[in-house]
Amino acid sequence: MDASQTKLSLKEKVGYSLGDTASHFVWDMVGFWILIFYTDTFGISAAAAGTIMLIARLWDMASDPLMGIIADRTNTRWGKFRPYLLWMALPYGVLAVMTFSTPDLGETGKIIYAGTTYMLLMTVFTAINLPYSSLGAVMTGDTYERAGLNSYRFVFAFAGQFIVSGTALYLAEYFGEGDSAKGYQYTLILFSIMSFAMFMITFATTKERVQPPKGQQESLKEDFQNLWKNKPWLILFFVGIISFIMFAMQNLSVAYYFKYYIGDENGVQLFNVIGTVALIVVIPFSKPLAQRFGKRNVFLASSILSGIFFMLIFVPSNENIGMIYAFNILAKMSYAPAVPLLWTMLADTADYSEWKTGRRSTGLVFSAATFAQKAGWGIGGALAGWMLSVFDFIPNEVQTETSIMGIKLMVSVFPGILYMSCAILLYFYSIDHKTTLQMQEELERRRQAESL
Repeated sequence: MDASQTKLSLKEKVGYSLGDTASHFVWDMVGFWILIFYTDTFGISAAAAGTIMLIARLWDMASDPLMGIIADRTNTRWGKFRPYLLWMALPYGVLAVMTFSTPDLGETGKIIYAGTTYMLLMTVFTAINLPYSSLGAVMTGDTYERAGLNSYRFVFAFAGQFIVSGTALYLAEYFGEGDSAKGYQYTLILFSIMSFAMFMITFATTKERVQPPKGQQESLKEDFQNLWKNKPWLILFFVGIISFIMFAMQNLSVAYYFKYYIGDENGVQLFNVIGTVALIVVIPFSKPLAQRFGKRNVFLASSILSGIFFMLIFVPSNENIGMIYAFNILAKMSYAPAVPLLWTMLADTADYSEWKTGRRSTGLVFSAATFAQKAGWGIGGALAGWMLSVFDFIPNEVQTETSIMGIKLMVSVFPGILYMSCAILLYFYSIDHKTTLQMQEELERRRQAESL
């Protein structure tokens, strides 16, 4: 059967999706808790923490496309992308534990240690997550089967987020017994073990089917030229960066929001859990909505609606917690369908490049996703750290009206505006339903001709 006609089994969908659960056990510890860990546990300034996250992005500008190039040129009996799950799962877990460890090195030494471990962790994240994301694009050539696969993937991804956001602080309290540094470290040991086991399941249950055209010659120059001429890819590249800036700013700020504005430090876990449940409930509708209205239109509407609801979180006072929860639930439900669509649409841009140029570079295309993910988190994290300093935030103290106002804006208005701006870019995205079907049919004919 041609790869474009492959229907994936439930076993393969679940096995693949567990890889994102594995990734989120570490990624969400960074995404939700790293900034407050740095400032309130490790004892470095918010500005220094934000700068660390931004500096790491300069390395990502090289490491992400480099990893895409390496993955595209990897040829093993396991395929191009699967072996990296096997090779990188253990380093990923070890570096996660090191990142959330607190050696007594003095003020400067702590900053150097935090910067080094953070940068190494992000590098290994690229080395495992880029091949993992690319793997989903080569398991089948059917674009709507990919949409279904990515729906499974992100249900499992947010299941990981559910566990991390709902239990991390409780586990840290339990393991730490009053020592938050010990608690964070032991929590990461547990999550890293679980992450490793799930990556091994993903490796064992998946298969690569879509291959580059036979006779394709290696040419970095041509691959990069094709990439920058790929307008749909460029649009998604910038949409991804903006989206992840929004996610980072809000997720890193919400812990401060609950600790210093709501006055319930552990309440952030219930808030995150309920928001994650809202995501999980709506994500399965991504595929039917995309089939009915088109992937671009669903993503565009999601950006506008969720942006509005995020901005409305600013309005209620800390005494009206029910309204805060309600707006957050509506925002998460609104943007849920777009989460798997970003990755499905990136796979479409890999098809688009092959359709237009006769060359396929899946890993390089998906390097845009990992770069956008980390650049967004880095820029968003840097902005969050810097803005805390600008708004006169002081760790573990009663905050001024200015700092409270800044924290509220970082959780609501700023991310809402950012996400709504994605709709402007998506308006110019050109791969519609008709083009998708045309690409799929023509690529299928080419692959069948090559197999004769």
